[in-house]
Amino acid sequence: MALGALQGPAELLPVSSSGHLVLVPALFDWSYVELDDELRKSFEVALHAGTAAALLIALRHEVAEALRELDARRLTRHALTFVPPGLAALAFERPIERRLGSAGGVASAQIAAGAVLALADRMPAERTHDDARAIDALVIGLAQAAALAPGVSRNGATLTAARLMRFERPAANLLSRHAALPIILAAAGLKGLRLWRRGLPAELRSAFAAGAAAAFASTLLSSPLVRLVDGARSYLPFALYRGALGTVALIRLNGRHG
Repeated sequence: MALGALQGPAELLPVSSSGHLVLVPALFDWSYVELDDELRKSFEVALHAGTAAALLIALRHEVAEALRELDARRLTRHALTFVPPGLAALAFERPIERRLGSAGGVASAQIAAGAVLALADRMPAERTHDDARAIDALVIGLAQAAALAPGVSRNGATLTAARLMRFERPAANLLSRHAALPIILAAAGLKGLRLWRRGLPAELRSAFAAGAAAAFASTLLSSPLVRLVDGARSYLPFALYRGALGTVALIRLNGRHG
């Protein structure tokens, strides 16, 4: 339940929800970290499914407007944001998670990605959402692919890419949302299918359902955070938070092994 409640705000802010699912249990010595890797991944599927359903409700007007305005140019842009992370996930997701998914690796990714976000946010804010071109969509798609590394943050990576290309912060956040939602839905659907084929132990079904319900509720309740990021004058507070979280995690992990 606690991780489900954390999932909503962590998904809507550029702070890496997947990173929090690794670091928070590690920091507080929760038994969650002792679960089999496949069970933990399955639980994350349940959380992301709850988040995806809530986002469709919370952003329904925005999604409907985007669908009404869909034309060949916009369809091309959406494809360019979707294809790179989709192909990367199919080819490299498991190896990336095995090599970079440790708590130490995630903490380091939080620090590094937060620093890059802060640096990118120093770029001038000159471009609006209507200025987005195919090349911009491709760069954002590649940023989403880089976010397969746990702790990088899909939201953070796409905001970083958009700010590097000098988009205004509200435009950067809109581009990030429009790029992320199809990927979140596709990932939840694909991983859910894998989970269904593999099966879930009966004794864990209620816990998984509770986690998904908590993620759904926390995402709905946290939906005003979307406007908070839209209106942000700087992404530095998010970068500082990520740096602090990663640093505390590394210190605690090193203290245990010292």
